[in-house]
Amino acid sequence: MRLSPRWISLLISLSISVITVVFLQFVPGADRTMMFITGSTSFLIAYLLVYYVIDVLVFQEVNKIYHSLRELKDAEISKKSIIKSVNPLKKLKNEISHYVSKKEEEIDTLKKMETFRREFLADVSHDLKTPIFAAQGFIHTLLDGAIEDPEVSHKFLKKAAKSLDGLEVLVKDILILTQVESGDIRMHFEPIDLKEVVEEVFEQLESKAKKRDIRLYIKTKDPLLVNADRLRISQVLTNLVSNGITYGKPGGKVTVTIKGTEVKVADNGIGISEEHLPRVFERFYRVDKSRSRAVGGTGLGLAIVKHILNAHDASIDVISKLGEGTTFTFTLSKPENSL
Repeated sequence: MRLSPRWISLLISLSISVITVVFLQFVPGADRTMMFITGSTSFLIAYLLVYYVIDVLVFQEVNKIYHSLRELKDAEISKKSIIKSVNPLKKLKNEISHYVSKKEEEIDTLKKMETFRREFLADVSHDLKTPIFAAQGFIHTLLDGAIEDPEVSHKFLKKAAKSLDGLEVLVKDILILTQVESGDIRMHFEPIDLKEVVEEVFEQLESKAKKRDIRLYIKTKDPLLVNADRLRISQVLTNLVSNGITYGKPGGKVTVTIKGTEVKVADNGIGISEEHLPRVFERFYRVDKSRSRAVGGTGLGLAIVKHILNAHDASIDVISKLGEGTTFTFTLSKPENSL
């Protein structure tokens, strides 16, 4: 039964009337006429008074609050659930508390995004400024007369070209990350052999690994097919293996282990402290900024990895200990016709 103001008033008034009539039965000289008149009068007065209090002071105010909340476009508060509630004020209070909690979470998210935006702008400005200023300095030096010396001009041009190459890599990574995040890059899913992709990545990074005296290993059994975008998964593995080489210890190793559809990329390098692990996939986040910039890289590799795997409905986990190394793990799906 819906507890509307009328029903509540009727029940309370009827209770008061019954109690009054019962009480009059114990009063000497009270006849039935008196009890009927007294009972009817008490019922009517109580009904009007209770109805006024409940309807005007409670339900109408609840309706006003409800309509005020309805002006907020994202407020999901049901009028029926409030009015039909045994305690509409408590129900409304709970709904408002839920709405406020939701807004507080959104505000916290916006604050984090604002902080992230400031950090992103600061990092990208720094990373763009460094190669631009370096190339600019070399070119201006050449224009000021150094170009007359063939040996000096060749040396400065090589340095300027290297700075501009680094700038090109940074811009490409930013473009790729933006396209992946916005969904502009569509994944071309097809059955691919993971072992074959890893071997191709090793071939590309072989010279880099030799310079760092890092050995590359692959652990797997038979060729394994997964449903993925070959180019993008190759990019994921290239970034992960390249990081293992860059931050590995001389004489160390990088191992890619494929077990089922699970892929692990592990190194025995310098490792990452626990406090940095939750943020390693953020754009431009560097555990050691001075060392990271010294060895190269844009700080976008792991962010690109994360978003590519998200597009494959896969997540990536990282386990690391300082001085012992780092292991990245992700799982891809099998082709639809695979048993």
